[in-house]
Amino acid sequence: MTTMQLKETPLALWHRENGGRMVDFAGWNMPVQYKSIVTEHMAVRTKVGLFDVSHMGEFIVTGEDAHRFVQFMIANDLDKLSGPNMALYTQFVMPHGGTVDDLIVYRRLEDYLLVVNASNIDKDWDWLQKHIDSFENVDMINVSDEVGLLALQGPCAKDVLAAVVGRSIDSLKPFTYGTGTAGGIEIGFGRTGYTGEDGFEIFVKSTETESLWKLIMKAGAQYGIEPCGLGARDTLRLEAGLPLYGHELSEDISPLEAGIGWSVKLSKEDFSGKDALVRQKEDGLKKQIVCIKAEGKALPRQDYAVYAGQEKIGHVTSGSQGIFVGYPIAFAVVPSRFAKVGQALTIEIRGSQVPATVVKRPFYQRA
Repeated sequence: MTTMQLKETPLALWHRENGGRMVDFAGWNMPVQYKSIVTEHMAVRTKVGLFDVSHMGEFIVTGEDAHRFVQFMIANDLDKLSGPNMALYTQFVMPHGGTVDDLIVYRRLEDYLLVVNASNIDKDWDWLQKHIDSFENVDMINVSDEVGLLALQGPCAKDVLAAVVGRSIDSLKPFTYGTGTAGGIEIGFGRTGYTGEDGFEIFVKSTETESLWKLIMKAGAQYGIEPCGLGARDTLRLEAGLPLYGHELSEDISPLEAGIGWSVKLSKEDFSGKDALVRQKEDGLKKQIVCIKAEGKALPRQDYAVYAGQEKIGHVTSGSQGIFVGYPIAFAVVPSRFAKVGQALTIEIRGSQVPATVVKRPFYQRA
């Protein structure tokens, strides 16, 4: 019997030395929490938190046909990025409509930067390589091991980043990209995130990740910054109504079924999976991901059964306490006829049928 060696980010030692409780996440040794998930969740909602997301994957695409290649591979419209230093949320879609992965594309001055999920790095790379030969002048490199990525999130995130880069970043709009130096360290940063709060995802050389982390933690001390683990990252994204690959998106769940049709541009030129998504749109969705508010204190968890009356109709894909909103929350996949806001359902939790209601997405939205 062989034991797989877990991968580690450049911050693994810092996490262990500073109370991070480490767990296996997609083959990576990552902190799930420090003080507590509740403390970290509330810090991001009310002040600021810092996440190590260096396990994410980064591909750089260049060449004369780079735009045409990326445009074909994604479901959203790359032409929305009318100039450099802009970003776009999108998905890779399979021919039958299922989702390969979701990602963010950054259009930078001389290339496109694709940021993909840690669990899908190899799969995404193979998916892109499968199609790249159809385009003559495209080069792509996997820089995942060379790049550290930090997520600075919360109402005070812009003040903390301004302190480390030495200039105001108020003019940087959501889903745009900038560069700067922090303590002599060159960084790139997108005004993007996965928490429902204002914030930034900051790119740095892997060898300088720890120095940058310490610099941000020091600058953020006056704002009550907390180091945050994957636990709070999950509860924050769920509360904000953001899908997680492998839960609300998968090879069996399309972006339309996941409720993120706003990130799919069916009217653009041909792209991978377009025909299947057009058919789904025209024929009507058979199933949908919905947001559910549960009654009482019992927490819905992944794979718990969802009922309409006596009929089992679906299951929970993600569930937790809504830490900021104050009640149990869940995503669930159900037949479309049960997806209307206000639909009464029940969730089977430890042998009991707990009343629940389909509610409007998201559970939480910042002012």
